[in-house]
Amino acid sequence: MGFMTINNRKVEFTDEKNVLTVIRNAGIDIPTFCYHSELSTHGACRLCVVEDDKGKVFASCSERPRDGMKIFTHTRKIQHHRKMVIELLLAAHCRDCTTCAANGVCDLQNLANRLGVTDIRFENYREQYPMDTTSPCVVRDANKCILCGDCVRMCHEVEGVGVLGFTNRGSNMLMTTPFMRDLNETNCVGCGQCRVVCPTGAITIKSDTEPVWQLLEDKNVRVVAQIAPAVRVAVGEAFGMEKGVNALGHLAAAMRYIGFEEVYDTDFGADLTVIEEAGEFVERLKSGENLPLFTSCCPAWVKFCEDKYPQFAKHISTCRSPQQMFGALIKEEARMKKAEDSRRTVVVSIMPCTAKKGEIIRPEHFTDGEQNVDYVLTTTEIASMIKSTGINMAEITPEALDMPFGMSSGAGAIFGNTGGVTEAVLRYLTKSSRPEELDEIKFSGVRGNDAIKEATVSLDGKDVRIAIINGLGNASKILDEMEAGNVKYDFIEVMTCPGGCVNGGGQPVSNGQETTNSAARQAGLYRFDSRSQIKSSDQNPVALSLYDGILKGKEHKLLHNEK
Repeated sequence: MGFMTINNRKVEFTDEKNVLTVIRNAGIDIPTFCYHSELSTHGACRLCVVEDDKGKVFASCSERPRDGMKIFTHTRKIQHHRKMVIELLLAAHCRDCTTCAANGVCDLQNLANRLGVTDIRFENYREQYPMDTTSPCVVRDANKCILCGDCVRMCHEVEGVGVLGFTNRGSNMLMTTPFMRDLNETNCVGCGQCRVVCPTGAITIKSDTEPVWQLLEDKNVRVVAQIAPAVRVAVGEAFGMEKGVNALGHLAAAMRYIGFEEVYDTDFGADLTVIEEAGEFVERLKSGENLPLFTSCCPAWVKFCEDKYPQFAKHISTCRSPQQMFGALIKEEARMKKAEDSRRTVVVSIMPCTAKKGEIIRPEHFTDGEQNVDYVLTTTEIASMIKSTGINMAEITPEALDMPFGMSSGAGAIFGNTGGVTEAVLRYLTKSSRPEELDEIKFSGVRGNDAIKEATVSLDGKDVRIAIINGLGNASKILDEMEAGNVKYDFIEVMTCPGGCVNGGGQPVSNGQETTNSAARQAGLYRFDSRSQIKSSDQNPVALSLYDGILKGKEHKLLHNEK
């Protein structure tokens, strides 16, 4: 423990890794572009500079706190410096703010307003580059990049993909892909985490709102929506609701207001995934083949494994993701009821994830030549659609989801958290429903935000070794260790996004220093689970009834991919 003086006030610090954190903990919002606590310190933007009692100016993000330090955060010199940094950034920046996808949530725009930058004295002489719209997941606009390096470090350090980097030097420096290729020509997995940390509109979500609006107006189309578990605990943030609050009922009502005919829960698809994946896992345990079983719910992870570790691709579960299972189910139901309703059925998914936009166009996610899910809207996109109509989602009366596919288990809901898939599968395999049995699974090591978690559980007298991973860079560590023969597991859950789907690339992002809302969102899903009457997927009566109905004889065709 030590003490430092900030703006003539004595402040205590303990194990904070830099002066910036101490300042923020003291309630002073120091602006930054290039600092994120989960990434390495870059020190490029120079907005976080402070001045000590000797007149020395230094970057607070890269300075360790020392006992007795005396610093000032907003002297005239510092304020002039920050304003000049913003002005110079804007001088080499696209200024079409009103039509930018990041308008209103852009850190550069907000800081310009906050620091009083009202005039740009310099012309923009930077070379203009075409937008890269080739990815189905994100759009890249180099003309709006401020070279903070956040996306580069996220792609390298957290996700281990490394498709973004810098080229050239000085005023010609550019953030780009290897050999300046389009994103669809790289190994980009579409996770959107680069968009999460981007402080401007240089990387944004590939929007599919316009075609969905057109479908909602078409009287010959039946538009069916499914809402993923992580969406309900994040969408409220876009309307000023408390972080982590379950806004599912409000969202369902708002979506009906804007024209969606039927609104269901992807948790129902998650229950089907648990039933199928647990069965597949038991079969592999019996045969001893293709172990460990890798989860298949995260499309960015699946693509990463196929691209970087193709030798492990056979270990990925053949189960379709909850989104794809649900889409296949709705399309099959529509085929069976064609005589009753001749309209074309379109399935729209509301997802926390940008990679889901890429998942729906993969060939294995078509059934009998028909695309199972037609469009994916991220949480951010559906919030934008609702806002455009003038509906205040926070103030409307919440409504229930449609039946029969609105019924789901708490196990399906926690799919949105890292460790949630594993916990749901264990509940199913152990047939646990009593509170003490559920607690035993909960405290077995499946919960928490550690990058790599390990657990050992007993199933039918056999010890089953489990690994739970979030972040593809961490997945690489485990796969490398497996290839070297240093570790051995029976079941491995991988989620690309830190903390799980709750922090997906399509979720709302807070301005400024906070890049994730893991704790509140994860707690929201666990609250939803604790209040659910149905705790395990095998207790969902509607899901079970399908095996004697729509799914009978078609389980593999509709719920699995061919390997």
